[in-house]
Amino acid sequence: MGDVEGGPAVALCVDFGSTFTKALLVDLATGDLLGTAEHPTTIDTDVLDGYDACRAALLRLDARAEHAEVLACSSAGGGLRIAVLGNELLVTAEAGRRVALSSGGRVVAVLAAASGLDPRGLGERLHEARADVVLLTGGTDGGNSEVLLAAAEALAGCGWHGPVVVAGNVDAREEVARRLAALPHVLADNVVPRIGELAPASARAAVREMFLAHVIGGKHLSARRDFTAMVRGATPDLVLTGVELLARGVDERHPGVGDVVVVDIGGATTDVHSVVEPDHEAALLDADGLAREVVASTPVTRTVEGDLGMRWSALSTVAEAGLDDADLVEAARARAERPGLLPLTDDEWAADEAIARAAATLALRRHAGRAKVVVGPDGRVVERTGKDLREVRLVVGSGGVLRNGRAGVADRVFGGSVGPDPEGGWQLPRQARVSVDRDYVLAAAGLLSADHPVAAYRLVRRVVDGGVPPGQ
Repeated sequence: MGDVEGGPAVALCVDFGSTFTKALLVDLATGDLLGTAEHPTTIDTDVLDGYDACRAALLRLDARAEHAEVLACSSAGGGLRIAVLGNELLVTAEAGRRVALSSGGRVVAVLAAASGLDPRGLGERLHEARADVVLLTGGTDGGNSEVLLAAAEALAGCGWHGPVVVAGNVDAREEVARRLAALPHVLADNVVPRIGELAPASARAAVREMFLAHVIGGKHLSARRDFTAMVRGATPDLVLTGVELLARGVDERHPGVGDVVVVDIGGATTDVHSVVEPDHEAALLDADGLAREVVASTPVTRTVEGDLGMRWSALSTVAEAGLDDADLVEAARARAERPGLLPLTDDEWAADEAIARAAATLALRRHAGRAKVVVGPDGRVVERTGKDLREVRLVVGSGGVLRNGRAGVADRVFGGSVGPDPEGGWQLPRQARVSVDRDYVLAAAGLLSADHPVAAYRLVRRVVDGGVPPGQ
């Protein structure tokens, strides 16, 4: 693995972000980071204009960039917008939502078919949501397929012309495919093959396939053919792949760090990625009773908080956190109105950190959920929501506020989220090391992992080696 004999000696890993295009030059033999560059994403002209500027900067650092293997991911132009259509909201639609998030998409609509679908209304909802892909789920394998088939029929007749990923009852796949024959579609395994089981891998791969085949080119970000050729997936999908590599490693010689959570604080959203291997016995029974979940959890999880961010979402972040300091509210308003505003003074840095702390705290709480004891028909039981992060040992922060911030910024931003005995029963890391992805290597590691796993592993280890214990 990782053999580069006869191939390019270096790789150019590019992330076309909504605001900035970032490029890393990586030695494929050693995994060393040879250089980085970034440029504002050139949406208004051609997205490759910003890439050309990054590549020129890296060429000045290392001539090998001229013939580098180019691998890219993209969230430019709104990223990947997914609408989920399931039997009902509680199980299959919720399962589809979780799978869509793990596929690197932003879920823009969750629709239930069990109550009946009016094709016209469905078409209006999908149009309003500006979805790129529909993820169609429903039923367990071998179960009732009537609702799934009715949903496929409604989808085919609602005016939707985009791609569809089918991930419902596999016994009905052939009939579903017949009803969707006029639409681009791909058949995946059922995301809920049995009650209490969530199987996202096949649907996640199918969503990536549809993103590459039908979505990225359809955004008309570039007139040049090499753009679609270099893009391997949506940025959040590749970041999550990098997080998986960090947690699980490659093999015994290249072990992972174990359970990990990554918090990416952006201008418009705050994304939380986690890889937490479940203890199935503990998930079923603990000292207080049964822990119940309607939809089974999976080790790899991603949540996207669209109302939490540093710029476009700054005002809603401050409001949601209950921060009513007049100066901070005004600072948040200025950032929402002028997203390109960079902090220069100590007061401006302090305001950025306060907004980041609020975003990180709220996003982690929503991702982790909480545990509470309730009394039901089966006696005292523990009800849990979200992902239990209490035993996570590594928290990684990402985003400009952390990469470019003042000394100790990570401790101040995560100070309310990492530590023993959190208030309110939140399932947050009790004793974790805090690190910052200062070189933005997670996306690059995800891009490299398939063909150059050892180089990707060595690159992503930079996140661990740069970590410091909280408070130091």
